[in-house]
Amino acid sequence: MLIKNGRVINPANNLDEVCDIYIEDGKIKKISKNINIDDEEIIDASGKVVVPGLIDVHVHFRDPGQTHKEDLVTGSNAAVAGGFTTVVQMANTSPKMDNEDIIKEFYKKSKDLPLNVYTVSALTKNFNDAELVDMEKNKEAGAVAFTDDGIPNRNSNLILKAMLKAKELGTVISFHEEDPSLIKQNGINHSKVSDELKIFGSPTIAESSFIARDVAFAIYTGAKVCVQHISTGLGVDYIKFGKEQGANIYAEVTPHHIALNDSAVLEYGTLAKMNPPLRDEKDRLRIIEGIKEGTIEIIATDHAPHSKEEKEREITKAPSGITGLETSFSVCYENLVKNKEISLSKLIELMSLNPAKIYGLNGGDISEGKNADIAIIDLDEEYKLTEFKSKSSNTPFKNKNLFGKIKFTIVGGKVVYKG
Repeated sequence: MLIKNGRVINPANNLDEVCDIYIEDGKIKKISKNINIDDEEIIDASGKVVVPGLIDVHVHFRDPGQTHKEDLVTGSNAAVAGGFTTVVQMANTSPKMDNEDIIKEFYKKSKDLPLNVYTVSALTKNFNDAELVDMEKNKEAGAVAFTDDGIPNRNSNLILKAMLKAKELGTVISFHEEDPSLIKQNGINHSKVSDELKIFGSPTIAESSFIARDVAFAIYTGAKVCVQHISTGLGVDYIKFGKEQGANIYAEVTPHHIALNDSAVLEYGTLAKMNPPLRDEKDRLRIIEGIKEGTIEIIATDHAPHSKEEKEREITKAPSGITGLETSFSVCYENLVKNKEISLSKLIELMSLNPAKIYGLNGGDISEGKNADIAIIDLDEEYKLTEFKSKSSNTPFKNKNLFGKIKFTIVGGKVVYKG
């Protein structure tokens, strides 16, 4: 395959210029200007950007257990339509991904999917927050990290033990940072918005208090820790403090926490309900500053599909979560690059290079000799998503004008999506 005349952006080596990419046997063999090779497949990328395939380290494909919402095939189709070449599924399936046999079975089911699909392991058995999984065996089975995402860990002694084991194994622990004892109704920020809805909601202290705890533990243990879907400005400050103290700590943020504040709940109802909730504008702006200063290093969707019937329940009874894979790049491009907050190269770093480096995954780099996992994007093409590859469409970005259309997704030198 030969990709011609695209603007190649590769943050791994600071490349940003118009050139050609020649792919052979699934690898990038040559990057140069004016490559002329008789090849059976030529893609003209004139006027488009060619970037490392996007990597999402936080998706819910609901498989096994809730495949009426999503499954490995539909989730993968949504991912490649969004320019993703690698994703990592969370462990809150049914049964939970908490032992080596379930993890191995997952990889058997996912081997023929159109992109690279990994899984994390649960941190505790059946998410019970009482007994650690066999971290060593689960890592050997293929788990790329450990997390009870969706069920915040409250057992401090267990967390300390887990961090020490994670450091020994050279792996990542990711935390869902919300103290359930401080939340009366999840998914809605405790603010003027919740007052208008006549509920209490979820206060920011529920997140920031748990982040403060885990920053202290990360400093103490030296373990590699990732704070998932950060939503509070104070939480960003705590992560920054941890980094300054030498902690091996990272933070991810979702596109929706970048783009929206809690007023979106009044406009979109349950489509804007998620855990942690959208916060106020001050928090949103601090998140953007956190991205710019390098405190937040990963953008991940927390792709959380739900059925239409579930999301049409009243707001306190509807499940939390929105889909994100098919809109992620465009939402981030508009709110971060078009708004001149960061460069396009920085966005690709957040959505591809950094996730690969932090989680130890192949990808995020389209240098010569690397895997040909590539996305080709038309930044100027405006479009609306009315139909989704996902089984679900629970997102406030449905039918919205979006920029940055994915034109091709290439995995291992093979085109797996054409937009």
